[in-house]
Amino acid sequence: MGSGDHSALPANWEVRHSRTHNKDYYFNRATKESRWDQPTAQPKLGAWHILAKHQGSRRPSSWREETITRSKDDARAQIEGFLAELAQCESIDEKRRKFGDIAQQYSDCSSAKRRGDLGPFDYGAMQKPFEDAVVALQVNEISKPVETDSGIHIILRTQ
Repeated sequence: MGSGDHSALPANWEVRHSRTHNKDYYFNRATKESRWDQPTAQPKLGAWHILAKHQGSRRPSSWREETITRSKDDARAQIEGFLAELAQCESIDEKRRKFGDIAQQYSDCSSAKRRGDLGPFDYGAMQKPFEDAVVALQVNEISKPVETDSGIHIILRTQ
C-alpha cells in the first residue's frame, strides 16, 4: 500500500500502520471505522434545517435565548407547527422561501442567519440521526421531525 495515492482520501480518513499485520490500513477519525481497502470520496451532502432546542438539549441555549426552558414536548409541538405551515406551500420555491423565513426567525441554530443553510458537508460530519435523515431524503424533500442530542429538527435536503 505504500505506493497508493493517499492524498485523495475523503474527509476524516487517514492512513495508519498495523504492526500486527505489517501493512497500512485506513482509519476514519470521526466514525472510528477501520478498513484495509482505500475509501473512496463520496459526494457532499447539503441541507437547511430548523432546530428547536429544549431543556434536555446538549447545549440548551442559542442566539435567541440564553437559557432554553421549553420542554421536549413543546419543542416537538413547535416543529410540528412549522411542518403544518410548510405543508400549505404549493411549489418547491414557495416551500424553500417559507422554510428559510421560519429558520431565520425561529431556529435555535446559528445557521438561522443563513436561513438554516448548513452548506455542503461530508458524510460523518453531523450527528448520526441527522445524517441518516438527510441521506434518506430526496433533494428538495423535507423531513419529519428528527431528534438529535441538539434538539428536534426539520431538514430540507439541498444536495
